[in-house]
Amino acid sequence: MNTSTAATGAAPQDLGNIKRLPILISLIIGAFFSILNETLLNIAFVDLSIEFDVAYTTVQWLSTGYLLVVGILIPVSALLVQWFTTRQMFLGAMTLFSIGTLVCALAPEFSVLLIGRVLQAFGTGLMLPVMMNTILLLYPPEKRGAAMGTMGLVIMFAPAIGPTLSGLILESLNWRWLFYLVLPFAIFSILFAFVFLKNVSTITKPRVDILSILLSTVAFGGIVFGFSSLGEGHGGWASERVYLPVIAGGIAMLLFIWRQLVSKEPMLDFRAFKAPMFSFGTVLIIIVMMSLFSTLLLLPILMQQGMMLSAFAAGLVLLPGGIANGFLSPITGKLFDKFGPRALVIPGAAILVIVMYFFTQLSLDTSKGTIILLHVMMSIAMSMIMMPAQTNGLNQLSPKYYPHGSAILNTLQQVSAAIGIAFFISVMTTSQKNYLADVADPTSKIELANSLSVGVNSSFKLGLVFAIIALIMSFFIKRSVPPKA
Repeated sequence: MNTSTAATGAAPQDLGNIKRLPILISLIIGAFFSILNETLLNIAFVDLSIEFDVAYTTVQWLSTGYLLVVGILIPVSALLVQWFTTRQMFLGAMTLFSIGTLVCALAPEFSVLLIGRVLQAFGTGLMLPVMMNTILLLYPPEKRGAAMGTMGLVIMFAPAIGPTLSGLILESLNWRWLFYLVLPFAIFSILFAFVFLKNVSTITKPRVDILSILLSTVAFGGIVFGFSSLGEGHGGWASERVYLPVIAGGIAMLLFIWRQLVSKEPMLDFRAFKAPMFSFGTVLIIIVMMSLFSTLLLLPILMQQGMMLSAFAAGLVLLPGGIANGFLSPITGKLFDKFGPRALVIPGAAILVIVMYFFTQLSLDTSKGTIILLHVMMSIAMSMIMMPAQTNGLNQLSPKYYPHGSAILNTLQQVSAAIGIAFFISVMTTSQKNYLADVADPTSKIELANSLSVGVNSSFKLGLVFAIIALIMSFFIKRSVPPKA
């Protein structure tokens, strides 16, 4: 078999006659609601912890577990998009997501709720690479920025708006309505895609490498599980539940990468990293996703448990930033097409550093207006970095690497988000414990609130370090030159 052809998922000859807009709308509808679920439950964690009588660190698995499954599944998607058509992948993904949503809504206990989240995650993990790969095939490099910017509206806006929508719903309804209200839209996306979504890739059915699938699962699953256990407070890095999965995942990752490099038909072709702008863009995106998801988890915790705001009030505080993110993503995509990545990524990284510094100064007395302003500025920075860096990196790849490049980016986005959440939560809880160990009355409500503030500040200091690294790296970004066919 010609491996180059197998890797491309190449478009059919009459691709130019396909109407792009209905396909893009189909993908966006499904993607929005599946990605929305990555943060929709964040503000409900307190309620869920009380209702199911489980620790907050256990409830965290509804978020990190979702990201874990998505991170495990996406690498396999580079293979699946060459075995199944665009319609089959998308409709199957959204069907799984809808079933998972229904299971969550009806869950009688925490374990069933977690199973529902896993089903949702399977749908999301299958759908995300389909969306990105389809855009790469439909749009030429010179028009790809605007299309990817529209996709950025989904990838960045959906998780950003999740806590706000959650807060609005929880103000008058219980947490189950977070799923009841999503289900009709998920079903609608299936019906809309059934009518309008067209196949844009060719089935080539490359060899299925079972060993690579197993190594990929152990690699990404072990690393995320270990870091998530770290976030649960299982004795820190000295705990076997933390270091054993991380070590096993690290070893499996090395073996997985080696196997892909020596294979004639790699499941996930890491040769894409030979393109320097793809490599730089990937690192920047990892940092941005860690900052985004961690912030969207830390701020609601601080506002609800420290500042004693309601879920509704906390959601409203995060609303302007979510709106700014969604509004700016398509605009930054068009600016990227015109001016290139440097004009956006460098200022965006600088803004991110400034915002993360001020986040380290948050206290229980910080006004809601200040948090709103900082969150809006962070949203602006994210929109200036995320899609330009991603599009610029993918533009440097040849078409045969499109499925692999999109799968790599989507995988690392989800895995880095899961690791970021767990790592930041771990730093927060450790700082809280250290603070309470030095006070006279560690059970005092005032001291507990102060400990939370100290913990959140410590987490944001780590975020500041990541932001500085992103700023340094941004100076090495330059406009990609698409390879010759």
